[in-house]
Amino acid sequence: MAFNTPAQVAEAVTKMGKTKGKLPILQMIVLGIFAGAYIGFGAELCTMILTGTAGKVGIGLAKFMGGAVFSVGLMLVVIGGAELFTGNNLMIVGMVSGKVTIKELLVNWFFVYLANFAGSMLLVYIMYQSNLWHTGADANATVALNIAADKVNLGWGEAFFRGIGCNWLVCLAVWLAIAAKDVGGKILGIFFPIMAFVASGFEHCIANMYFIPYGIFLKGDASLANVVAAMGPKADALTWNGFFVNNLIPVTLGNIVGGAIFVGLAYFIVFTQSCKDAEC
Repeated sequence: MAFNTPAQVAEAVTKMGKTKGKLPILQMIVLGIFAGAYIGFGAELCTMILTGTAGKVGIGLAKFMGGAVFSVGLMLVVIGGAELFTGNNLMIVGMVSGKVTIKELLVNWFFVYLANFAGSMLLVYIMYQSNLWHTGADANATVALNIAADKVNLGWGEAFFRGIGCNWLVCLAVWLAIAAKDVGGKILGIFFPIMAFVASGFEHCIANMYFIPYGIFLKGDASLANVVAAMGPKADALTWNGFFVNNLIPVTLGNIVGGAIFVGLAYFIVFTQSCKDAEC
């Protein structure tokens, strides 16, 4: 099976970063909205698959199944074409290579991050209005509420380190997709790392822009008052403040470390710097 070598991928990532750094802001925003919605589709499908599953197959296999279907989100981003903040952490390779300026990097991250949030919120609204959360006599809503509540009840350290693990794998999924030379190879390259991060319980800031606001919407629905009451004290933190302060900030910082440093910068040092005077 033909594929690009790691050194070739590093070169491609450098060029990709240069291209992304030159994108017009409107294009960043539109493609960023797409990416937020695409990752949201993966999160929505994951929630549906987890509905009633753990009690039948066990929590480990249920997490595997949820991770397996969540991977469709990054497949849509990479193959369909969109701008995802966490994947764009790899632009650090272009910056340290001198192909992307710090300003271009920060402008891209800023607008793509905000657009990802807008796309996620768009899908949250669509899914809430669809009433699909009534699936299984509100069993789906119960799963969604508990996912969101568990995330906002993490400590900062927990959220930060889970963020590192997550984007380490997400950026490796992008790296493997670039290594593949056909769509089938890209799908396989994306599937396994994404399945691994979700099944492991790591935290992805863009996915959480869907999971947690969706839970907040559901918490505010009067028809689910009994479900929320049954969750006990952990439901108290399921607020917008809890979302931003308890989860989104530390997870975003962890994602940047995992993707930009543990993948982008590390591979730059290994495959770009070391290959200057050697054949790789």
